[in-house]
Amino acid sequence: MNEQPATQPTSPAAPPVSRQEVQFSLWRKMWTLRRGLPWWASLAIGIACVTLVMSLWWFATRGEAEARLIRPSVLPSPAETIATFKSLWFDRALTRNIWASLKRVVYGFGLATLIGVPLGMFCGCFSFAQAFMSPITIFGRNIPIAALIPLTFSLFGIGELQKVMFIFIACVAFIISDSSRAIQDVHERYIDTAYTLGSGRWQTIIKVLVPLAMPDIFNSLRLLFGLAFGYIMLAELVKIGTESGGLGDIIIMSQRRGLKEHILLVLMIIPLVALAIDRLLYWMQVQLFPYRYGGGGWLHHGLRLVVHRWESLKALFFKPHPAAARLMPTAAAVPRQDKSA
Repeated sequence: MNEQPATQPTSPAAPPVSRQEVQFSLWRKMWTLRRGLPWWASLAIGIACVTLVMSLWWFATRGEAEARLIRPSVLPSPAETIATFKSLWFDRALTRNIWASLKRVVYGFGLATLIGVPLGMFCGCFSFAQAFMSPITIFGRNIPIAALIPLTFSLFGIGELQKVMFIFIACVAFIISDSSRAIQDVHERYIDTAYTLGSGRWQTIIKVLVPLAMPDIFNSLRLLFGLAFGYIMLAELVKIGTESGGLGDIIIMSQRRGLKEHILLVLMIIPLVALAIDRLLYWMQVQLFPYRYGGGGWLHHGLRLVVHRWESLKALFFKPHPAAARLMPTAAAVPRQDKSA
């Protein structure tokens, strides 16, 4: 007699989810504290914000000049503003002025990075250096940025050097402070582990503290670069001869000539340029530190290859110090763990 296979109990089918329940679930997730959103939701919300602002702008400037809520001399309409873009591009040399402003920011911020990052790391490693630099960093972080303009005029003149040094002075204190804090945020157990394995003081700094702090330092530099790009508008109050005055000069000259349309266009172009630079720096950040932010890590692997090649080349000409070899633990010196414990 053939046995019949036992039938598995079937679970009841899940009730269909209505559209209202899906919308309520999405709405509840949006209001959950510190909950992330999918990229499409973030993009849609950002587009809605821009659409709202543009709609309010159009509503306040629609119709004839006499019937508008805001006079054209105060705020032109979106159509009137966009119509002047051709004259801004050709007559005011927009691309050349953008490049001039960006070049000044890169020079000044690059100089601040070259000086501020190593100095900040040194302050983060040694308390006496932190105490020595604290008055300077506190003063530099709290001084009004506009107050630096007459100081840089008197010290560096009114040429390109003044604009570069203005960005340098405005940013270097923040870079020192953020670099020092990144070093101090590295947990003490990494230093203890390095000392246990026989690492020296400077080897611990170069091999442990600096690599662990670099993701936070680079992220801080990316954010500070956006602030520096806004600071350059203040430094471009004066230009000499036929040099490119930059975006700040366009704004100042447009205000004197009553060209409100050009001012609005430049104010819209500046965030777009800053956003493009920020996305480029963020891509570099992800590729340099994939263990922190994910990503392919192309720049990280390339940098590791360069470092390994350098270490191999250095080993051909320099032998390790005998004291360093004695500090490294051997296999026999490492106590084995009793598995029966």
